[in-house]
Amino acid sequence: MHLTETIMWILFNVFVLGMLALDLGVFHRKAHEVKFKEAIIWSVVWIVLALIFNLLVYFWHGTQAAVEFLTGYLIEKSLSVDNIFVFLMIFTYFGVKPMYQHKVLFWGILGAIIMRAIFI
Repeated sequence: MHLTETIMWILFNVFVLGMLALDLGVFHRKAHEVKFKEAIIWSVVWIVLALIFNLLVYFWHGTQAAVEFLTGYLIEKSLSVDNIFVFLMIFTYFGVKPMYQHKVLFWGILGAIIMRAIFI
């Protein structure tokens, strides 16, 4: 792996961790119930960030890599829809109040990232 690629991976990971910190530390500092409108807005924000990243991939690595990223992103997005139902079932079973659901999901995502990093 070239030094440039290593630096890009480090920057990417710092960006992702920064976005997670910004999400929980600034935008969702106080626990509150996430309403439909807020959920839609945040979904659009994250999708736009992914599309901007896709443009960077396009300019950095070309059409093939950009199409591969976009294809993977769309597949992952469609597969994540079933997770919503699983989360709803778990939250209902354990009686997690709507105001705490975002924080629980956040820590679950962070835990998944850490576990993947350990196993990789």
